[in-house]
Amino acid sequence: MNLTYLVREPKIKQEKNPLLLLLHGYGSNEEDLFSFASELPDEYYVASVRAPYDLKPYGHAWYDIHFDADENKFSDDAQAIESRDLIIQFIDELIVKYPIDAAQVSLIGFSQGAILSYATALSYPERISRVVALSGYLNEKIIAENFKSKDLSNLKLFISHGTVDQVIPVDWARKAQPFLQNLGLEVMYKEYPIGHGVAPQNFYDFKNWLESTK
Repeated sequence: MNLTYLVREPKIKQEKNPLLLLLHGYGSNEEDLFSFASELPDEYYVASVRAPYDLKPYGHAWYDIHFDADENKFSDDAQAIESRDLIIQFIDELIVKYPIDAAQVSLIGFSQGAILSYATALSYPERISRVVALSGYLNEKIIAENFKSKDLSNLKLFISHGTVDQVIPVDWARKAQPFLQNLGLEVMYKEYPIGHGVAPQNFYDFKNWLESTK
């Protein structure tokens, strides 16, 4: 496997089971989101993957974040595109290794992982059926250039954000829903009175959404 990961096998075994792939945020690791794997629906393979770029002194990232002389923050989009394609390669490897239904692959991303989830799903809509984007935003620069010519009709998205998020402003998150709806996509958008994190109600809401959009 080209990336380090943790996996929870489904408690209800089928001939082929659906997959939930968890993508952590900047500076974290595969153990972070995996902490709620046991609470996710029983019929899924749940895989939590470590981002490829190591940070000092610890943690990992899907791409670097740089600051210029005026302390403006900007993303390394070239690295983000590499990670986007690496995620698809990793899914291919999981499907070879485990009896996963390739038509039922969902991404759950937090923060930088949510940004990558948007980009991966819109670039490869034939590979991803659903996205749960937690506390992130949609970066058009890292989506495949020809994505609007692809069949996006099967893609569904759940988006959530904290109204007092100090890391990624809620205004950034709000732009995703109209962008996606203009593409004809089914989107559920929710906000919670929290900062940069996942509130218990947020978790239950996206879990219920996963159950209702099978």
